[in-house]
Amino acid sequence: MKEEILLKTENLKTHFITNSGTIKAVDGVNIEVKRGETLGLVGESGCGKSVTALSILRLIPSPPGKIVSGKIYFEGKNLLELENKEMRKIRGNKISMVFQEPMTSLNPVFTIGNQIAEVIILHQKLKKKDAYQKTIEMLKKVGIPSPEQRIKEYPHQMSGGMRQRVMIAMALSCNPELLLADEPTTALDVTIQAQILELISKLKSDFGMSVLLITHDLGVVAEVCQSVAIMYAGRIVEYADVYTIFENPLHPYTRGLLVSVKKEGNNGKIRGRLSTIPGTVPSPLDLPKGCKFAPRCPIAEPEHFEEEPPLEEINPGHLVACFKAKIKL
Repeated sequence: MKEEILLKTENLKTHFITNSGTIKAVDGVNIEVKRGETLGLVGESGCGKSVTALSILRLIPSPPGKIVSGKIYFEGKNLLELENKEMRKIRGNKISMVFQEPMTSLNPVFTIGNQIAEVIILHQKLKKKDAYQKTIEMLKKVGIPSPEQRIKEYPHQMSGGMRQRVMIAMALSCNPELLLADEPTTALDVTIQAQILELISKLKSDFGMSVLLITHDLGVVAEVCQSVAIMYAGRIVEYADVYTIFENPLHPYTRGLLVSVKKEGNNGKIRGRLSTIPGTVPSPLDLPKGCKFAPRCPIAEPEHFEEEPPLEEINPGHLVACFKAKIKL
């Protein structure tokens, strides 16, 4: 039985027009999220991961940003063709997002209960009393103790981990089909990170939803994702199931990311020196011609600086944008 595709982007391009030039933040991205799947979108800071998620929700600030071309299919409908009124019915209702830093996403002058209940009243048309009751239930689901008391508190009265749980409760309050999680554990300590990831996985199972998880942490990917898209300079450079990415990475950038992850010995200490990818991510205002990774690539040849490799299926379900992918790297 073929798995149903919930979300699909086709040649999605989102650019920002600035006084210094055009920034091609997302430059031809193709991804698919199946029902019940967690897709990891991985890459260094500035590669376009968050802009991809904001594009899906059509939350790109205009000006200077603009979705210049492409298609975003959700449940078979192209979101880019919907009127703003229709799109508002989808945001927070069928597609929700957990942002990277909850303190900047939560309004400091309203209580936690007020902010979650507002979403429920807007999308589910419940009365205020019923919306607050559902808010309490959602806070219980995300593991916040004494939710009856917590709904009266303000964001600054909570820890970072608690605020992130509140954001997850808010995102899931309308039982969305798809959750966009943008670096949901970045600002948290290791113990709380593990709790948040476990919580997202549990709630994904409970609600039967799909997740697009944006992260730079391959440890997180290995733990919770079924498929992985590796992103570099606004493009997808490798795409496969999580097992294939870890066992048979073909793009030099993917390999560089994997070898830069710390390896612990039996005594818990890090074994050997950490590897690094030479150079830095190119400025989006001055991207190199040809393969964008060529200036940092250990196997790049002169012609790779002139022509950009297309994203091709090298093996069934394994797509790579590299001229040397068919050759053992």
